[in-house]
Amino acid sequence: MSTTAQLESMLFVASRPLELKKIMSVLKISESDVMAAIEELKKKYSGESGVLLLENSNEWQLVSNPAYKETAEKFVKAEIAGELTRAQLETLTIISYLGPITKPELEQLRGVNCALILRNLLIRGLVKENDTGGLLPTYEVTMEYVRHLGLQSLKDLPDYATLHEHPFAVGARKSETA
Repeated sequence: MSTTAQLESMLFVASRPLELKKIMSVLKISESDVMAAIEELKKKYSGESGVLLLENSNEWQLVSNPAYKETAEKFVKAEIAGELTRAQLETLTIISYLGPITKPELEQLRGVNCALILRNLLIRGLVKENDTGGLLPTYEVTMEYVRHLGLQSLKDLPDYATLHEHPFAVGARKSETA
């Protein structure tokens, strides 16, 4: 298994800057191995790539290339315009009942990649991302979302107590605090 590919995967799913110590800890490799993998990724994501590897104070993050800002903005504008899609509503419902929830947990339930849907819901202000100090952030609905539904609390959702205490939800919350 390629260290570079493992690091690339981590940077992709993290969607936030990762520190050298975190990378070393997760991949269980030395600083020199991390730096060698970083150099390979710098080469891969230089030039005409739509993705760049940013570096700042021993932190790295994969981001969209600013040279393609207009294309990215058109895409984002198209994604957030109009009504929520069925997939967005499904994702929002899962987060409402089971949140806080990680992206992999959400994807396991839905059976599809949720990165674009989560980004769209974040942009719309319906979902917020919580940095738990771990590798993966958790997602939960915002107060704006609760207000928009006309609720005083998520507990007012139909069957909230039953679904929020579902074994999957309880297990996910226990693994976060462990």
